[in-house]
Amino acid sequence: MKKFVKFGLVIALVGLAIGVLLLLRLYFTFRAPNVAVPKETLIYIPTGSNYNDVLNILANNKVLKSIDRFKRVAQYYDYEKSVKPGCYAFKPGMSNSSMVKMLKYGHQKPVKVTFTGMRTWQQLAQRISSQIEADSVSLINLFTSDSVAFNRGFTPSTFMAMFIPNTYEFYWNTHALGFINRMYKEYNRFWNESRIHKADGIGLSPVEVAILASIVEEETNVKSEMPIIAGVYLNRLRKGIPLQADPTVKFAIGDFTIRRVLTRHLAVDSPFNTYKHRGLPPGPIRIPSVIAIDAVLNAQKHSYLYFCASPDFSGRHIFAQTLAEHNRNAAEYRRALNKERIYR
Repeated sequence: MKKFVKFGLVIALVGLAIGVLLLLRLYFTFRAPNVAVPKETLIYIPTGSNYNDVLNILANNKVLKSIDRFKRVAQYYDYEKSVKPGCYAFKPGMSNSSMVKMLKYGHQKPVKVTFTGMRTWQQLAQRISSQIEADSVSLINLFTSDSVAFNRGFTPSTFMAMFIPNTYEFYWNTHALGFINRMYKEYNRFWNESRIHKADGIGLSPVEVAILASIVEEETNVKSEMPIIAGVYLNRLRKGIPLQADPTVKFAIGDFTIRRVLTRHLAVDSPFNTYKHRGLPPGPIRIPSVIAIDAVLNAQKHSYLYFCASPDFSGRHIFAQTLAEHNRNAAEYRRALNKERIYR
């Protein structure tokens, strides 16, 4: 009898040991931390990737301690058939179970998308394509599509006014049209009742505000001057005086690097040349910042009709009410340019 008891006890202990080993295996397979990186690491899974692609991406980025344990859990959750593109955050302490569920159900980490200071569609496309999956060619094709602009209430010339520089959250695998649609929503959100009311107060539409803001921003880097310069241009618009804005000439000839606008530049035949055409140009000459837009909406009320760059090259400007004053200021600035041998 004692032999049977001992045998049963041995069997029980063996069974217990096997059970413990199975539990340990399940723990290490499903629940134990399996992230090899010491801090949060973002992994990007491109659209069209399959399960093997994901394994290669994880291996190349050295995210996992054990790829085999990950594969067992992935098979258990049938992840092979549910690969979703996107940006995923792998954090220290994550288990295989939590990683596989994150990937299978597409629990992405949004990415920050920021753009400002864009003068051309090419610049914007390059900036955006460096932050989300959409490629620059697809973006440019939509930026320059007449139908895409018209369908959202813009013309090809005014379409830049729709893009409000800021920092936005996107899913990394956003496609080009998805970016356009989001920007349209943000545009409508930006132009709230308060801003529309201010635009009405200065006699401009939201698009016209953006056009003027783009000129103001090209005129100065001094933020405190923007409302003053906006006031100058609004005064000229009200009086029917041509804006004669040098940045519009630079835009018309396609060269923002020139420091001195010459007589031959002023003769360029372009609807954007505000020396030859009265009123606002047909569209923005850059994507204006929120600061510049709000500077126009809150333009300073004054009697200035002219301004000229300061001869000390500080980036500031000297303002004048009369043409005689302005001519004296301009002559002094030209002398400063000549002294520094700046001829173009």
